Amino acid sequence: MNVTDRVAVVTGVTSGVGEATAKALRREGCAVVLVARREDRLERIANEIDDGETLVVPTDVTDEDEVTATVEETMEEFGRIDILVHNAGVLRPDPVTDADRADFRKQDQVNLRGVTNTTHAALPAVLASDGGDVVAVSSMNARRNVRESRRRPVSLSTVEREHVLPAPLKGRIKDAQTRIPTNYLAAV
Repeated sequence: MNVTDRVAVVTGVTSGVGEATAKALRREGCAVVLVARREDRLERIANEIDDGETLVVPTDVTDEDEVTATVEETMEEFGRIDILVHNAGVLRPDPVTDADRADFRKQDQVNLRGVTNTTHAALPAVLASDGGDVVAVSSMNARRNVRESRRRPVSLSTVEREHVLPAPLKGRIKDAQTRIPTNYLAAV
């Protein structure tokens, strides 16, 4: 995919896959919007790659208003969104039998509502671009079935991309022929 002169919003960018994705997109000529909760880490990454085509927007993807404001700021700065990369996610490492339910709720908030909130806010701009892309990044844990979860937690909210996006949003994406690749990573 040629990303030169395109605009990408990347969530969960303060470490690992998100950071590497944002840097790679910028190296390839894509303007990047760095989205995560920790402003100090966002600023560090922006300083490493910034040349005027990087926007830092501290955002909690579980907060609909913050996500909407992020999209608005992106549109004001760049005028469009061509690529949306869903990378923000959490995984609680405790075995299911030992896990705190509050941890599971937080996991679902980030892994499901974060994707839904961001897609809902950004999708009109992505659909308006010529050949927009929505990319969902997930760990292999999202592909495990419930029986396997006896030892390790499973993010049931992100089992497969077909379950991540609500049906009305999936329909709009399909109608617009927007690509939705999902990358399952063996180790995050």
